[in-house]
Amino acid sequence: MTRVLVLEGPNLNLLGSREPEIYGRDTLDEIHAEIAARAAELGLEVDFLQSNHEGVLIDRLHRRDFDVAIVNAGGLTHTSVALRDALLGVERPFWEVHLSDPSTREAFRSVNFLHDIAAASIVGQGKRGYLLALEAIAESGGEREGGRVGGRDDAGG
Repeated sequence: MTRVLVLEGPNLNLLGSREPEIYGRDTLDEIHAEIAARAAELGLEVDFLQSNHEGVLIDRLHRRDFDVAIVNAGGLTHTSVALRDALLGVERPFWEVHLSDPSTREAFRSVNFLHDIAAASIVGQGKRGYLLALEAIAESGGEREGGRVGGRDDAGG
């Protein structure tokens, strides 16, 4: 059974109350319940970690007890070379997911340290992005595929 790590960065614990016009009204626990249910349907094992601390996310990756990851790094997407290096270092494919499309927001969000090393990036699909990533993982058996779903193809967000 393919083991999927869903890794989520700073402020995602505030989903449901933080800028719902951008991120939606579902809480992180509600989104995780949907992910877990869909993963079970697809025959995938799933584990979750959300942290507001970069080092906690990196330490979790270093455990290497997963086959593939879904990563919503939040604001760390735009700032963290260390997270990028950890994702490269553990040598596991990952799908990048963002609830919104960062490339259509503030200019600083156009910097993305993860998209070029991700198997694929799914942006601007809301919570559905996680489910699309799960389905892509199930179809590919967790192998890298490359590409971007949603947003602008030429954007780095």
